[in-house]
Amino acid sequence: MLQNLSYRKLGIVYLLWCISWIVLQTLALQNTFGFGWETSLKDAVITNVLIAIKGYIMISMMRFYQPHQVTRLGISIALAFLAVFVMEKIAPIVIGQQEDYLAFLERSSFIRGLYCWLMITLVSALSWLWFSIREQQEIEARKTATEKLAREAELSRLRQQLQPHFLFNSLNSISALAGTRPEEARKMIQQLSDFLRGTLKKDDQQLVTLGEELDHLQLYLDIEKVRFGHRLRTHIDRDDVSLGMKLPSLLLQPVVENAIKFGLYDTTGETIIRLMVRTEDNYLVVVVENPFDPGTAQPKQGTGFGLTSVKRRLYLLYARQDLLTTYQEENVFTTQIKIPQSI
Repeated sequence: MLQNLSYRKLGIVYLLWCISWIVLQTLALQNTFGFGWETSLKDAVITNVLIAIKGYIMISMMRFYQPHQVTRLGISIALAFLAVFVMEKIAPIVIGQQEDYLAFLERSSFIRGLYCWLMITLVSALSWLWFSIREQQEIEARKTATEKLAREAELSRLRQQLQPHFLFNSLNSISALAGTRPEEARKMIQQLSDFLRGTLKKDDQQLVTLGEELDHLQLYLDIEKVRFGHRLRTHIDRDDVSLGMKLPSLLLQPVVENAIKFGLYDTTGETIIRLMVRTEDNYLVVVVENPFDPGTAQPKQGTGFGLTSVKRRLYLLYARQDLLTTYQEENVFTTQIKIPQSI
């Protein structure tokens, strides 16, 4: 409960706490010692206002300085003694020179001092606990913010590491096409420009819809189809429901690039890259399949920087290691990604 109190709420609670003790002390003086309500009320107000002031001094000290326990004990005793001293000086002036009350005031000095010390010590202990909790919360908040910044920096670094490889391949293809097929080279430059522009726009977006991700992926595939010509064919199977589901931006391009790498680089002839999307419980499941030649390719779990980076991104975002799996059956290498959806 203490950790949920702001400074303003703490002040209101402290005020209500003082008023409650004024009421209780007034009733106790009336019923136990037989003083009139006016005398009892004045005595209770003076006592508890003095305690409240001394308690506020302790709270202020705790806010800016955390003294040792022995130091707090000594300060609380000194403040209690001072409160009793002031009480004995001003009570006769405010309440009046009533012999029975003055005698009571003198006899109760020790009890008042003990009462003041206990109340000030209680305020001191609660203040120390409250400020300690607040300090721990601030430490945890700073730690969380630091970890978030570190995750975001690593995610950004992973995205940036993926782009140069694809960019260099595209520029090499443009260079090769410029002399023999200038129209296709110009088309590829425009496609590359659109792809990079979309990539920059997505840098600040953590999650996008599947539809947006597929649109951006199509720009990448168009470029690759210019590079590989008739050898590269793609098949994307998705439904309208899955198009609105969320996934991390720029997640599919490195997966498809990995599939193209193993599907075309180590095989001959026409190659079909299949991307299938389905919903499963509260997950968006994306499956990418590519053929491979067992004689020239040896795909392994997490093969290549692309899949390694995707797995790392998924771990940083969802704190799970099981969201990306790869397996091979006969001449087909399959990559499966499961994206948790918010409930």
